[in-house]
Amino acid sequence: MKNGIKQKKIGGALGLLCATLLWGFSFVVVKDSTSRLPVMYLLAMRYSLASLGMIVLFGKRLRQVSTTVLRQGAVLGSQLFVSQFFQTLGCKHTTAGKNAFLTAIYVVLVPFLGWWLEKQRPGKKNLAAAVLALTGIGLLSLQGSMALQLGDGLTLVCSLGLALHIVFIARYTQKSDPVLLTLLQFAFAGLYTWSVIAVAGVPFPMQLLEPALGARMVYIGICSTMTGFLLQTTCQKYTSPNLASVILSMEAVFGMVFSVILLKEPFTIRILAGAVCMLASMLLAA
Repeated sequence: MKNGIKQKKIGGALGLLCATLLWGFSFVVVKDSTSRLPVMYLLAMRYSLASLGMIVLFGKRLRQVSTTVLRQGAVLGSQLFVSQFFQTLGCKHTTAGKNAFLTAIYVVLVPFLGWWLEKQRPGKKNLAAAVLALTGIGLLSLQGSMALQLGDGLTLVCSLGLALHIVFIARYTQKSDPVLLTLLQFAFAGLYTWSVIAVAGVPFPMQLLEPALGARMVYIGICSTMTGFLLQTTCQKYTSPNLASVILSMEAVFGMVFSVILLKEPFTIRILAGAVCMLASMLLAA
């Protein structure tokens, strides 16, 4: 029995790590796409494609929808939409490095939110792992001045949203179907995004019809969003929110690795030190 539980925990951790690998690669794809596509349409397409993919694969599970699960999906969808919206908006008003670092503050927020909302007091190892992970992300992403800018405050809203997303996934998946929750959160996130587009009157970008850009949207929607968040929702059920937040922060490492390999960004001792800190934090939290 104990071996079965241990195997599920290991499988859950590996699944979360696979999600961060997909998200890390998406940094390269998104970076190229945002220069040609309005942010709101990028978000709308990723949620719409992810919803469509989930319906094709798991549409029969919609028969199990209850009022409770529908409400949970709406909450998770709002947290996902708000987080990614403020992260993208914040990136326009601060440096990419500070944006990545401040986003990752959710690693430290999750233990305290779990303590406040779920009455689960974090252990010393959890807090040490969170601080070590944040140090690693700082080494990976921060350059130059840390003077506060408008974008920094916006990015902190994103970080809080992601922390809440992790804590609420842990709460909801205890009794609800994680696959159904994943489908519903995409549907609601897409609904929120298309609503903003309609109210703001954002014109449709014709370049979205180009095959190359369309292919990038398919990767972002199906691989990064659908598969990545499906892995997070289903696998986080078998890990604690504190461990999950540390593992998910590995997204920064994979993002840096793919940037070095594909975008030819320089590899430095500082990056190596940051990656070592991230790995150490994951081992400490395990």
